[in-house]
Amino acid sequence: MRLNGEVSCIRHEEEEQEEEAEERVPLTLLAPPPSQKLVVGYALTSKKVKSFLQPKLEGLARKKGIIFVAIDHCQPLGNQGPFDIVLHKLTGKEWQQLLEDYWEKHPEVTVLDPPAAIKHLRNRQSMLQDVADLNLSDCYGKVGIPRQLIITKDPSSIPDAVNKAGLSLPLVVKPLVADGSAKSHELSLAYDEVSLSKLDPPLVLQEFVNHGGVLFKVYIVGETIKVVRRFSLPDVNKCEPLNNTGVFQFPRVSCAAASADDAELDPGVAELPPRPLLENLCRELRHRLGLRLFNIDIIREHGTKGRFYVIDINYFPGKYILLILVFLLTLAIVKCLAMNTYSLISSSAWYKASSKGDFLAVN
Repeated sequence: MRLNGEVSCIRHEEEEQEEEAEERVPLTLLAPPPSQKLVVGYALTSKKVKSFLQPKLEGLARKKGIIFVAIDHCQPLGNQGPFDIVLHKLTGKEWQQLLEDYWEKHPEVTVLDPPAAIKHLRNRQSMLQDVADLNLSDCYGKVGIPRQLIITKDPSSIPDAVNKAGLSLPLVVKPLVADGSAKSHELSLAYDEVSLSKLDPPLVLQEFVNHGGVLFKVYIVGETIKVVRRFSLPDVNKCEPLNNTGVFQFPRVSCAAASADDAELDPGVAELPPRPLLENLCRELRHRLGLRLFNIDIIREHGTKGRFYVIDINYFPGKYILLILVFLLTLAIVKCLAMNTYSLISSSAWYKASSKGDFLAVN
């Protein structure tokens, strides 16, 4: 610890954050600032900085002894800081090497999250592999992934590849690379074989699963889970000949503007996945992915009670994650203060304690 010595989706998310900041701050946290500070260095794109680090959020964090410091990713990290935590969402080999070199020299610093683990989610071929390998099934339901096919080149071969793989139309079309860019969020639905040869690889083709037009975004921070409903693509009647042909591109779905939490929905569609099932899934994925800040998009097959599919995994998504992170760090500090160990416990040690949920006992 450092001794005391700083109507778009984005707009909807800003309003959402302000409301939750006001509603969720426990009165017990409205205490005078601690005598020691937690320094969080952040390395984010300019777009993320604008959407994440709202003045209200920074002000709240500062009152609780959390200082956010911008990292210059063009300079060695050893010349900056010192940091208790490094929070990042940058891409590129140069940044990854810079961060790994710093972490090797400063293992006491908590890095959220390891670059190699994040890289695993930037390719949709490897992104869902851990879910498929897990093949989770218990008394609360079954979780898998839609059948999918990876296409890296030669669009003319796609129809034949789809037939050999036994995939059924329509197919969800997504870019293979998931690097957070606007292109990586593009989403299309291919209705016929002829249109498949007009696609632009590299890409992933997923069998479309009817899910009532609603998906669930599950946000994970350590062992904390938050689930929200989002509108998604509408169901397709597969029992009748498809009237649609071609490839239809959809606007980005599941952003905050597409919230379905207050909508009047069929109870069978709106019902959240069972909590024990999600806790089991998230615990396994935290271990397998080696990540503490991520979210999964999950759907329930329409007409079933407990058949779920994970269709996407994102690292450090949305401002909601950062807001929760601030609360987690704050609660961990309060826990340390209550135990009179604040000046004796290292940042990595108390973070490990908080990730196990020990801080939840703090009132």
